[in-house]
Amino acid sequence: MVYAFDSSTIELCLKLCPWADFHHGKGAVKMHTLLSLRGSIPTFVHLTEGKVHDSKAMDSLPIEAFAYYLMDKGYVDFKRLYKLFHRQHAFFVTRAKKNMKYAVVGERSVDKITGLISDQDIILCGPRTSTYYPERIRLVIYEDYTTNNVYKFITNDFGLPALTIAELYRERWNVETFFKFVKGHLHIKSFYGTSRNAVYTQIWIAVCDYLLLVIAKKMFHIDCDLYILAQSIGLVLFEKEPINEIFKRNKSNKNVRNDGQLYLWPDFSGQ
Repeated sequence: MVYAFDSSTIELCLKLCPWADFHHGKGAVKMHTLLSLRGSIPTFVHLTEGKVHDSKAMDSLPIEAFAYYLMDKGYVDFKRLYKLFHRQHAFFVTRAKKNMKYAVVGERSVDKITGLISDQDIILCGPRTSTYYPERIRLVIYEDYTTNNVYKFITNDFGLPALTIAELYRERWNVETFFKFVKGHLHIKSFYGTSRNAVYTQIWIAVCDYLLLVIAKKMFHIDCDLYILAQSIGLVLFEKEPINEIFKRNKSNKNVRNDGQLYLWPDFSGQ
């Protein structure tokens, strides 16, 4: 299993929601989400105030042995990475910070045509990080030729090819797509209440809506984009008809007048 873990900040008015302190006089809540890349389904959601650092949300994660967890460099907390993932036989893939102090203890050859620059085994040399994570870490340096950006990926997996590590991290962007869909299409741009319970409840309702749409799309084999499905369901909420029949009806011949609807213009085709 491969999971992507990230958070999304939902801004609030601090005067109306004084419990949601963020920074610089602003209010917000964070939606920490663990997304399964097998179907882009959220398997874990943790809501906190905006000031809670992303790395602290890892303490609540349900860690699965031998699974892969993709995270950005905001989650580089070597004490947690070692205790929560490495000690529980789970794998992490994240990006290294610029100020990371390390020493190279081993190196493997790479095919530089693919964009790989190096594949190294390192140990941390910082006075604290060396005690937080006392074992080896794999450092994969990769250059994206389309943007000319160089990325440094760190992981505790030493078995997968280096290019696969780089491609795995690319899949982390699926969680950003999930956040965009939930915040944009499920109407979390405004809230009906200002209490912590009211705000959290509305977010949970949006998450449940997303899950129901995904389940319905798979169960009824609906061949359309999730956004189109969400818009269509909103128009037929009060119709007592199976969802799959609604989409079959839309695909039927428009010239057949057997739906009981009145037509504004007469049919001059002779049919």
